[in-house]
Amino acid sequence: MDWNTFHPEHFLWELKDNLAIITLSQPAKKNPLTFESYAELRDTFRNLVYARNVRAVVITGAEGNFCSGGDVNDIIGPLTKMGMDGLLDFTRMTGDLVKAIRNCPQPVISAIEGVCVGAGAMVATASDIRFATPETKTAFLFTRVGLSGCDMGACAMLPRLIGQGRTTELLLTGRVLTPEEGDKWGFYNRLCEVGKTLDEAVELAKSIIKGPNFAHMMTKTMLNQEWNVSLETAIEMEAQGQAICMQTGDFERAYHAFVNKEKPVFEGN
Repeated sequence: MDWNTFHPEHFLWELKDNLAIITLSQPAKKNPLTFESYAELRDTFRNLVYARNVRAVVITGAEGNFCSGGDVNDIIGPLTKMGMDGLLDFTRMTGDLVKAIRNCPQPVISAIEGVCVGAGAMVATASDIRFATPETKTAFLFTRVGLSGCDMGACAMLPRLIGQGRTTELLLTGRVLTPEEGDKWGFYNRLCEVGKTLDEAVELAKSIIKGPNFAHMMTKTMLNQEWNVSLETAIEMEAQGQAICMQTGDFERAYHAFVNKEKPVFEGN
């Protein structure tokens, strides 16, 4: 796939200097997800595994909001008329989007303005880094529509970010996670001025891209894979992963730069 000429149908895509920006773009409805956009986002993140010229991804929403979750008319209405086979196809597809975000090798940063609820909150949760504002409204609203809070991996990922008790409260009540809570509890990496989250996310992404990108991929991979292994297994996995990184050109470049008292210029291999 030529990522420079990639033109998705259901969101905006921009690639410049190895940084991809994905913009959810239905601002009149606060950028909801539809059956089609779920699938296209899933496929995009799956294919990013093979994208050598994409080294970081920023996800944002158009015109002051991040994402209002699944579209009420396009998704929730049709779901009430589906049988179990169709429902499972849908819930597995939404989970596949989360898995694709987690499994793509690039760091993924969410720039969250305004509304970030339901499935939108889970896209943010699946991201590696989250920037928000003092006016961001994040909520896991599944219980508000008569559903369980165990959606798209929420019960696995959210406790690791903010703790079991806090997660339980948010998922049972569906209340808004206040910006102050999100910052204090570690859900947000940073609170930015309103209108500045994308700029600051892009700035961080560019600084990450200047680093050893193969090694960054290894870091993200290990952060994912070590969730469910013993400490002994994790240490051995990291020993093997670090030994692989020691065979890269970037490791040698860093050594020569240090010896020559220069700043290393990494090339991602």
